[in-house]
Amino acid sequence: MIYSINNPVPLSRKSQELFSKKMKLFDVYAINPVEIARGEGSIVWDNNGNEYLDMYGGHAVISIGHTHPHYVKRITDQLHKIGFYSNSVEIPVQVQLAELLGNVSGKFGFQLFLCNSGAEANENALKLASFYNNRKKIIAFTGAFHGRTSLAVAATHNAKIVAPVNETDNVIFLPFNDTEALEHAFAAYGDEISSVIVEGIQGVGGIKVASYEFLKQIRNLTSQYDAIFIADSVQCGYGRSGSFYSHDLAGIEADIYSMAKGMGNGFPIGGIAISPKIKPWIGMLGTTFGGNHLACAAALAVLEVIEKDNLIENAANMGTYLIDELNKMDKVSEVRGEGLMIGIDLPEELSMVKKDLLDKNRIFTGEAKPNVIRLLPALNLTQAHADRFLEALDERLKSI
Repeated sequence: MIYSINNPVPLSRKSQELFSKKMKLFDVYAINPVEIARGEGSIVWDNNGNEYLDMYGGHAVISIGHTHPHYVKRITDQLHKIGFYSNSVEIPVQVQLAELLGNVSGKFGFQLFLCNSGAEANENALKLASFYNNRKKIIAFTGAFHGRTSLAVAATHNAKIVAPVNETDNVIFLPFNDTEALEHAFAAYGDEISSVIVEGIQGVGGIKVASYEFLKQIRNLTSQYDAIFIADSVQCGYGRSGSFYSHDLAGIEADIYSMAKGMGNGFPIGGIAISPKIKPWIGMLGTTFGGNHLACAAALAVLEVIEKDNLIENAANMGTYLIDELNKMDKVSEVRGEGLMIGIDLPEELSMVKKDLLDKNRIFTGEAKPNVIRLLPALNLTQAHADRFLEALDERLKSI
């Protein structure tokens, strides 16, 4: 017999049936039947003690390896002091983070606004650009993924995840890496364009690298028309490309850089680095949890390890090694990327390779439709782990 908490009278049979039903998770994820129980560096173990090589880092989030000791200590020490207070008081770890980020990224004189995710970072970047020039139109590109919040998803090139309430005529989609189309758009809408948002390397879009010519022309045209150049660095930033921001490989500087994923090594944090030409006013942007003490401690730990262990250089070197070796494999159609952001394009008949790598070799990788394996491992990936992946992939390709 079931009794309610506030009423000692037994519930009816119908009420008992309703009461006994459990809340379930909203079924929106394609789940691998693996429960990860612990991790260290680039290795994780499931609840049965089986070891897996992590070449995906949970969507490019794990930048300095799972449970890095300095990272764990930084967060633990902070938690013993204070875990959270709002942005209504001084938070010195925010200032420390801004200063260190400026030094490591080379964005001296930029300003930092902290938030909680990549979508929120891009949302604020697009909003800030509109505040700056009082315009509405946004240029985005085919294959783009900028997040799932209202304006970020409107600038994402995937109609399936854009709800009717997100639809707007203010976003102009142009072909990725097409400088001529870009020039035509500015000729037609120049004085109406608020911003251009572009990933230096498209992640969800299949590891498509923006050409240097393309990025330079975005910089030229946004400068000419006083529009804002937003460098979406959520996935391709934080050293992953072998440069702190992949856009900088083109020798240009954007007006706003959006960040998240590898920024906190698993602790939710995002941010935008903002050009000094954009002036703030009190209340312009805001967040409850953004820049909290624990998030900043996590982000500081990440930057400290990146700097101390030369992880950007390691990402560049290991990326070159992986790409060179992958290009030697006959059944691979194309290899794209920079640093440790790599896409392996396979022919349709090899579409099962990603699943086989997980099921048979216990190696986590990512994917992009239709048949691209995405590699986004921790920036401190070792050559031994890279070789373990290469041997497994070679085995899978030869077995088919």
